[in-house]
Amino acid sequence: METTRKNTMQFLPQMPPSRALIGGAWVVTQATLNVESPSNGRLISRIARCQASEVDGAVRAAADAFSGRVGAWSSWSARRRGEWLMSFAAIIEADHERLAALECVDTGKSVTQARGDVGACARYFRFYGGAADKLHGETIPFENDFAVMTWREPYGVCAQIIPWNYPAQIFGRCVAAALAAGNSVVLKPAEEACLSVLRLAELAVENGLPAGVLNVVPGLGLEAGAALAAHPDIEHLSFTGSPETGTLVAQAAAVHHVPLTMELGGKSPQIVFADADLEVALEAIVWGIIQNAGQTCSAGSRLLVQREIAEVFLSRLAERFSALSCDAGEADADCGPLINARQKSQLEACLERARADGVRTLACGRLAKGASKEGHFVVPQLLVDIPEGHEVLREELFGPVLAVQHFEDEAEAMVLANGTDFGLCAGIWTRDGGRQLRLAKGVRSGQVFINNYGAAGGIELPFGGVGRSGHGREKGFEGLKSYTRIKTVAIRHG
Repeated sequence: METTRKNTMQFLPQMPPSRALIGGAWVVTQATLNVESPSNGRLISRIARCQASEVDGAVRAAADAFSGRVGAWSSWSARRRGEWLMSFAAIIEADHERLAALECVDTGKSVTQARGDVGACARYFRFYGGAADKLHGETIPFENDFAVMTWREPYGVCAQIIPWNYPAQIFGRCVAAALAAGNSVVLKPAEEACLSVLRLAELAVENGLPAGVLNVVPGLGLEAGAALAAHPDIEHLSFTGSPETGTLVAQAAAVHHVPLTMELGGKSPQIVFADADLEVALEAIVWGIIQNAGQTCSAGSRLLVQREIAEVFLSRLAERFSALSCDAGEADADCGPLINARQKSQLEACLERARADGVRTLACGRLAKGASKEGHFVVPQLLVDIPEGHEVLREELFGPVLAVQHFEDEAEAMVLANGTDFGLCAGIWTRDGGRQLRLAKGVRSGQVFINNYGAAGGIELPFGGVGRSGHGREKGFEGLKSYTRIKTVAIRHG
């Protein structure tokens, strides 16, 4: 562990990197925000606290870069944009260890997971680099004396407000798609964790991205985020975060009729039938709730298990939960800390209410002996005997807590699966092909995984939800299309 920690800490930036990337230049802000390690509470860096004036400068720089007054990004051919994105993927891979170290220390996630996240970021740039020149319009049969076609055009300035749980990954999925389509970007990273994002922005500038095509404005949501969402010159906005904040962002953007892509969280079910491969299901269910300490929008946070196998299955699941350990990200344990004291306090308060309501903890993990008492740790917990309609079944807890319900048959499983206002993901575990398709059609969610969960990240797979989970799609070609608008061209040739 000590060697891993030394290797990780050597990559931390020298304080204070209180800078914003605006128009290709790094701008030092007067106000700063402290960056504290969620693993031990120590100050590890400082970041810029951008205000409305910096946000306005970033939007203006992005508009100039898009229109051609500076960089003429939109005039680059699709092939040329794709080549830049592909080259940037290689740059990310070359800086892999530094980026993973920053992600690990900043978010508290394990080194292994941080490395995977950085690898996914590179994959996004490679995928969208390859897709950039394959974004086609259509020809439309019409009257005989007309030729009609559609073009896919970039919006222009795209605002992106991204969260703290997967900074590097979500940077990749948002920025790569927007740039591939020919847009310019103003990105507001989360104040809780954005060191990897700032490093990625440095690499983009070093790799020859024209000035103003990518702008990064760190700061508080109520300041920089609010100013960006309400700016009259943005043409498209992507937001990932809570439903409550998403509502505020959508209201601000609606003033200027800005189209939105919103991913707002989930309360996703894992549905296990008696005929499932239980060993495979067990491993996926554990990983689906403990990765990133449960701070994952698509976490499988509800377990629906058929009653006839419930006793045996939960006994085996409890054994796995009891063996899980929590420690600093650098220790590469099963589960890291929550992002900050507020998240920990909120989750612990919820668990206290649940215990008062008769909810029982069937099994829980343990805190590693060397874990800091100042870290924001909540051990993984398996909850049973939950009253119908309880908040641990309805609300996104954003922690390593798995809530269990039982069902008798397929019909009841469907009712329970659709028993929340969220609809992001669902896992279905059964060998019955007909049942697989019936449930896949009936479950209310944007993604359905059958006999797996998460499909290893699925860079190529459209991702998004329904209901309180948001609207619009990211990832894959659908994500690329979402950064374009259709123009219809009708030519009368006689």
